[in-house]
Amino acid sequence: MSEAYDIVIVGGGSAGSILGDRLSADGEKSVLVLEAGRSDYNWDLLIQMPAALPFPAGKSLYDWKYESDPEPYMNGRRVKHARGKVLGGSSSINGMIYQRGNPMDYERWGAEEGMETWDFAHCLPYFKRLENALGSPKDDEMRGHDGPVKLERGPATNPLFEAFFQAGVEAGYARTPDVNGFRQEGFGPFDKHVYKGQRLSASRAYLHPAMKRENLTVKTRAFVKRIDFDGKRAKGLTYQRNGRTHQVEAGEVILSGGAINSPQLLQLSGVGDAEHLRSVGIEPVHDLPGVGENLQDHLEVYIQHACPIPVSEQPNLNKSRMPWIGLQWMVGRTGPAATSHFEGGGFVRSNDDVEYPNLMFHLLPLAVRYDGQKAPTDHGFQVHVGPMYSDARGSLKIRSKDPKEHPSMVYNYLSTEQDRREWVEAVRVTRNIMAQPAMKPYNAGEISPGPTVQTDEEILEWVKEDAETALHPCCTAKMGPESDPMAVIDPETLKVHGLEDLRVVDASSMPFVTNGNIHAPVLMLAEKAADIIRGRKPLEPNHADYYRHGVHSPDAGTITK
Repeated sequence: MSEAYDIVIVGGGSAGSILGDRLSADGEKSVLVLEAGRSDYNWDLLIQMPAALPFPAGKSLYDWKYESDPEPYMNGRRVKHARGKVLGGSSSINGMIYQRGNPMDYERWGAEEGMETWDFAHCLPYFKRLENALGSPKDDEMRGHDGPVKLERGPATNPLFEAFFQAGVEAGYARTPDVNGFRQEGFGPFDKHVYKGQRLSASRAYLHPAMKRENLTVKTRAFVKRIDFDGKRAKGLTYQRNGRTHQVEAGEVILSGGAINSPQLLQLSGVGDAEHLRSVGIEPVHDLPGVGENLQDHLEVYIQHACPIPVSEQPNLNKSRMPWIGLQWMVGRTGPAATSHFEGGGFVRSNDDVEYPNLMFHLLPLAVRYDGQKAPTDHGFQVHVGPMYSDARGSLKIRSKDPKEHPSMVYNYLSTEQDRREWVEAVRVTRNIMAQPAMKPYNAGEISPGPTVQTDEEILEWVKEDAETALHPCCTAKMGPESDPMAVIDPETLKVHGLEDLRVVDASSMPFVTNGNIHAPVLMLAEKAADIIRGRKPLEPNHADYYRHGVHSPDAGTITK
């Protein structure tokens, strides 16, 4: 072995950045972070400029450019899945939206066998530790105010936001001051990973400040090919860098490559369903059938509208304006480029059967697809919407022994009755909100899907053809007791069942997807994991009250405006 470290972390993304910082903080252990992508240079406008977020996706310098297999319930479409190929991982190319998820998500986690310490009371202290919620009052006990992740609120000052929030109230929903606070359910401004007009990725918040430590080494462009085992013990890694193959000896290995890469690397290394591994020419090290299973995600659509008055950001999509917009940002971190424009939205229940919100809305004060295709209107806006906890489940499997070949992924979107029913509800709820009086001055008609799409069948057919992933893949190496044949890691230690000195800490570790963007839950999970790995006493559980439909009055935690 040419190198040796106490801890080797695979992946310098959201979870890996936190672990690299926290596990090296006391100076006692040597820590190596291996990131396959390049560095997140401060001069790289496509990463650092918030409004540039559509541009890195699909570009091989920034994006692994994964895609699903033909989806059987979406007319055989392949769905593109952008994942960050750069330090900071997907936090360097995402939409910068910070959503904890509903407290009931973590009650669901904690209700699983052996998962008692992952309920909301045990997770809340770690959310608070990572946050500096700049938009929340200092005396708000639900929010953190001293953490490394600075979160700006909104500001959602474009009149389209206020009209949308008010339309939600007129449709029978509520206003909430903070979807990450006491009450998630309702409409209001969102927190975002933007600070002083610049993206604040996990690597910027955690890893870069820690790089001055002598016991922390970060290597970019380091592509890990396999985990090396001595029997059932992970003894190190083999990786490629600058055209040369390297081996590193590790006291322990932590996989933080995300919901696609971590199960892929486990399978390449002989950990997974033994029959499948043999079918692609890999001798199993450990038969663990849950690796790559339980794949979950959020699917979303954009419901686009023309706007009859010039209040949208649509003109700023014109190339002639971009030099001036770029200059404003470069000189003062101001102007239209200093925000992601995902500044507000809402969470609602689409039916009376669900205990907490199953739909999430983002309002965008312009109408454009992620690939940059503009809607045919001078002024417009769009609402992003989709079901938040579908019961559809997919799987991820390597195709060969080649570590650079992308794995087979099938998400099975729209495969269940619940999923299809909630998709129809999502479109109808959105249209009901758009029809409210508050939106009337701003709504010149629906562009997409358009008035010809009306019946349940027509709505589902449009979703099959038009929906895109919200880029929240997770749960492919889930926490759970060893008695669960689909569980991959132990909830108390985050170690891979049946193996020594190997842990998984990232979105793949989640047992269920949360009802919002998953970046914040991954940060929380990594913060909590850092204490577990260091053997530290966990933070004391915080049994704070939170809004529950049917328990609290309908107006509890709401604001009026």
